Amino acid sequence: MQIGMKKPWNPELYDRRHSFVWKAAEDLVKLLHPRPGERILDVGCGTGHLTHAIASAGASVLGIDVSDPMLEEARRNYPDLTLEKADASEYRTDTPFDAVFSNAALHWMTEPRRVTERIHDALRPGGRFVAELGGAGNLHAVHGALAEAIRDAGFVPLPESSLLYFPTLGQYASLLEACGFRVTHGLHFDRPTRLPDGDGELRNWIAGFADRFLAVAPAAAQEGILRQVEDRLRPTLHYEGAWHADYVRLRIQAVKPR
Repeated sequence: MQIGMKKPWNPELYDRRHSFVWKAAEDLVKLLHPRPGERILDVGCGTGHLTHAIASAGASVLGIDVSDPMLEEARRNYPDLTLEKADASEYRTDTPFDAVFSNAALHWMTEPRRVTERIHDALRPGGRFVAELGGAGNLHAVHGALAEAIRDAGFVPLPESSLLYFPTLGQYASLLEACGFRVTHGLHFDRPTRLPDGDGELRNWIAGFADRFLAVAPAAAQEGILRQVEDRLRPTLHYEGAWHADYVRLRIQAVKPR
């Protein structure tokens, strides 16, 4: 996450309970196709797992993130990685990169044009941009149930758009083109995601990814809100013995023309 209401990340919870975020995108690294000797920027590198995968292909990778705890965990996980605290909307480099990569980070950045301009400027002519982020409709059921439960408890829910950026494929492709990219691949797809086994896993997911929505209510009211969210979602999102998050993803590939 980069801009707006900064989210305090818990890297231990992220790696222990939410590793599906980066494991589900391992094939995104294949789409990037990193090559030995390339300079690659990983935007929103988190705890460093995909950054490490890119480096393992022989590329020279710089991972940037705005969260100190996530970067500290990445350094513990992979002490040989080059990592830097930086806000993607402000990032500048004197030495352009051959590619920019990002997974599950751009939807936390609520000034997408500024971020896209910085990514474009960070690339050499002919350089490529490969990313996956939440697309329009992402977590519609979970966020909707949370907003309804907060409202029923007598509080005003935060609008999703104030915290997150979930564009359609057309919206994001248009933004990329407006910033000088040529879009070469785009996919907007459903990815229902099984959460780790356990009846409390929806609560763990909310603690990790939707805590800012819940924070509009005092602690004394949050247990009732969470119970109501579970009751609302159980008929549709609890099946095969586990909770499932209604993820919708946007995968994009673009180039900076020569």
